[in-house]
Amino acid sequence: MGTAKTTKKLHLNAFLMDTGHHEASWRLPESDPYAIWDVAYYQRLAQTAERGRLDSIFFADSPVQGHDPSRRPPGKLEPTVLLTAIACATEHIGLIATASTSYNEPFNLARRFASVDIASKGRVGWNIVTTAGADAARNFGLDEVPLHKERYERADEFVDVATKLWDSWADDATIADKESGVHTLRDKVRPINHRGRFFRVDGPLNSPRPPQGWPLLVQAGSSEDGKEFAAKWAEAVFTAQQTLEDSQTFYADLKARAAAHGRDSESIKILPGIVPVIGDTEGEARDLEDQLERLINPEHQKRNLAARFNLDPDSLDLDQPLPLDLLPKEDDIEEAKSRYTLIVDLATRENLTVRQLIARLGGGRGHRTFTGTPVQVANTIQHYFENGAADGFNVMPAVIPSGLEAFVDKVVPILQERGLFRTEYEGTTLRDRYGLPRPANRIHDVTRDKVSA
Repeated sequence: MGTAKTTKKLHLNAFLMDTGHHEASWRLPESDPYAIWDVAYYQRLAQTAERGRLDSIFFADSPVQGHDPSRRPPGKLEPTVLLTAIACATEHIGLIATASTSYNEPFNLARRFASVDIASKGRVGWNIVTTAGADAARNFGLDEVPLHKERYERADEFVDVATKLWDSWADDATIADKESGVHTLRDKVRPINHRGRFFRVDGPLNSPRPPQGWPLLVQAGSSEDGKEFAAKWAEAVFTAQQTLEDSQTFYADLKARAAAHGRDSESIKILPGIVPVIGDTEGEARDLEDQLERLINPEHQKRNLAARFNLDPDSLDLDQPLPLDLLPKEDDIEEAKSRYTLIVDLATRENLTVRQLIARLGGGRGHRTFTGTPVQVANTIQHYFENGAADGFNVMPAVIPSGLEAFVDKVVPILQERGLFRTEYEGTTLRDRYGLPRPANRIHDVTRDKVSA
């Protein structure tokens, strides 16, 4: 492939997960499985991503252990706290953290993200999730996980409240006039007095409006409810598809939904996940892929797969296809609906045995794994970008740090040479990276409009 035909630039986000996204990455001789509790480790990874001029780094999170701690490094550092430490070690890279609308309250979370945005001088994004799983619900005193639709209804009101809280201070509220003795203008800090189905919040927030106005709003669900939520609120969407055709369909659908909400389709960036397994030659890349697959424990993964399908593990034979007659329908699933459907479609489309399916999921849990040389990885990214399937990618290295370093040092230069990716950072905030405007203040701008009218 040659030079890009468009002046539009790719967006690249590095999704950082402990020693890598592959299930067995921690077992490689090069991996330090204890580094995941070391803040300096994450600071170094962020510096590597920044060296490659990537838009942002991203941390997933969950209010639950989530998997058998014997099979891979368990747990995570709380990401907004971690981002504050990373902000001190970087200058440009965007900082995105996941936080659940199901198990937080709007005031506390809005304050936390405002504080990190201030600390980083405008580089923060919030990946908004609704959190599936009864185990998470039980950590918050609930016997059952709330219904899928209700979780998204709560999320919608949650984001509405959070954005109002960020807007509760006018940008010019603080004057710090020592002579008059006025620090902050009282009429520039207003309560929001929200009264809704899920929340009662007076406000105002007890910290000033963030540098970006609002942190970048990110979303990562692909169910019908998730897509509608994204079309209304999201400015970047992390998604999972296995084929170009599925990616094109999702891309066109979400852009159309955003337009139906009165938004510019370019105001929402679609970033599918890709798990690159990179070698200087195809043979080296295949050798690394084979090494990782040999280190997967299939019995562990079979139990996880069975739990996702609400099946007895004994009903799955590693060397037989999925028992389709035993699987529930998506409408009967209340946890991660879109990922459930993706996995079933992958297994049936390629006629995979359970063992083969486990190997495919071991790298990216449903995200597309691509094994090849730096040029082949760059070609794949360019093909998706130029054919209506992606505005960029959520890069999920199979092994970290080596996979991130290979992407930054070997793939990014190819994309830069083709005119597809920046060679220097533009602007100062994460919104600048994504080419997005600073949101108008919904409270103070409306008030001013009414007064001037």
